[in-house]
Amino acid sequence: MTKNEAQITVQVKYGSVEKTFSGVVEEVWAAINKFFGEFIPAFEISKALVLSADLQKLVEDCKGLIGFADNSPHLLISKEKLTDNETLALHLLAAYIGVKLGILTSDVLTREDLQVKLGKNAKITSTRLGELVKSEIVEKTSDGGYRITGFGAAQMQREWLPKIKAKLGL
Repeated sequence: MTKNEAQITVQVKYGSVEKTFSGVVEEVWAAINKFFGEFIPAFEISKALVLSADLQKLVEDCKGLIGFADNSPHLLISKEKLTDNETLALHLLAAYIGVKLGILTSDVLTREDLQVKLGKNAKITSTRLGELVKSEIVEKTSDGGYRITGFGAAQMQREWLPKIKAKLGL
């Protein structure tokens, strides 16, 4: 590169990745093309593999199933129409949504709270929670509470909510 060649600097920001290219026009052009040719497809492919729940769609999907009153989540459908696991998962999903929307301060529910919401004895509640933990829909926290996992929220959105709504005719 000689002193007379025009220098160019181009900054590219894509998602959380930021890259600056500097040099003569031809070199920068080649580097940018390489960046877009190699990085962007790989980034898009990896993004397709990341499971996450779309909060806006999740809220829409939960209309008629859960609601909030008095700073507390509630099921809007009879738990008798749901399996025990669906009931527990919906309560934990409601807490997750409540935190995301700023309505609640914690998405963790105790086994005792979940037992009351389920309306079953401690043994049945613990067994069902164990099943949900084993399937990675729910996790047990270090203080003994329970919360829905990111995987669980995504699974609820993709598979559980459509089945529950179809079963209930919603």
